[in-house]
Amino acid sequence: MTPYYILAAAATTEEGKVEAIIKQFGWHPQLFFSQLIVFGIVIFALNKFAYKPILQVLDDRRKRIEESLTSAEKIKTELAETEAARKKILENANTHANQLIEEARSAANKVKDQETQKAISQAEQIISKAREAAQADHERMLTELKSEVGKLVVQTTAQVTGKVLTDEDQKRLVDEANKQIAA
Repeated sequence: MTPYYILAAAATTEEGKVEAIIKQFGWHPQLFFSQLIVFGIVIFALNKFAYKPILQVLDDRRKRIEESLTSAEKIKTELAETEAARKKILENANTHANQLIEEARSAANKVKDQETQKAISQAEQIISKAREAAQADHERMLTELKSEVGKLVVQTTAQVTGKVLTDEDQKRLVDEANKQIAA
């Protein structure tokens, strides 16, 4: 079959052939114009009821996408700001916690030192009281010992001499015995 453009070129050279081509393709001017009117109506209807609403939907969608992208950028910046604020708060909290720990340690050391000093002073008081008690016991025991030794000296002297000693003799012997014990 011959291409149409060859046929059209051949038809221009000869006028009779144009009519032949029109008949061969079945071109009728009334049908052609009615089809042009129908085609115009279809284009108008598509433009009004399909093309414009579709363009409107696409425009609305484009606007929503732009808003979403703007919102996403805004959210990203807010998220970055929030993250920075969170890090700063955590750093402040860590610094504050470290300060509290150091304060607690120093307070614990102070309390430890105070308690150590209290314990030392209490120990010193206990030792001094123990020394005083030991000194008092020593004094008491010496006094008891002196009186016992005096009694023993008096009894021994009385038995050795075979006589009853007077109070003056007993006192003199006890004093002599105490002087010897003390020396």
